[in-house]
Amino acid sequence: MEAQYRELIQSADQADPVAADKLFVMLYHELHRLAEHHLRHGGSSLTLGTTTLIHEAYLNVAGREDLAFTNRSRFLAYASRAMRGLVIDYARRRRAKKRGREFEITLARDEAAPLETDAEGLARLGDALDDLARLDPLLAQLVDLHFFCGFSFAEVASLRSVSDRKVQRDWRKARMLLHHWLGESSDAGSA
Repeated sequence: MEAQYRELIQSADQADPVAADKLFVMLYHELHRLAEHHLRHGGSSLTLGTTTLIHEAYLNVAGREDLAFTNRSRFLAYASRAMRGLVIDYARRRRAKKRGREFEITLARDEAAPLETDAEGLARLGDALDDLARLDPLLAQLVDLHFFCGFSFAEVASLRSVSDRKVQRDWRKARMLLHHWLGESSDAGSA
């Protein structure tokens, strides 16, 4: 199946619209899961819909000629980053129109104790993730894959060809940096 994804990705990269459409159909369920994940983490008052987010992210990915994906995971990781950017941009636009505590973001793995934040906080999270990407692109990719894509530590470890423990250590480091930049107290040991 991975070979079929790779073949479609390569054809889509060569501007084959049929391959791009097939790839979109094959990955739609996973893209839908990613979009729901982003919207769930984006706050309860976001009025951005799952389908809209999927299609906007797809247009972002399909409209870029400078991208090359080697496999399904890399494609989904990029799509997830595009969705994250869209959610944060949406929150920033809403912040310009309306103030107030209305978003909920969590960096906790179990989602049991979300951090309440406002549109400003969501924008700050986006800025902190950009800072993390400049400091350590692999840590930023880990946050995208685990937090935004919902990949397990084992899936990330497999994608990177490293141990689960390495991924967990990197996760703690990424969380610690993000909490520090966001000015929040953190139990960096929890996953």
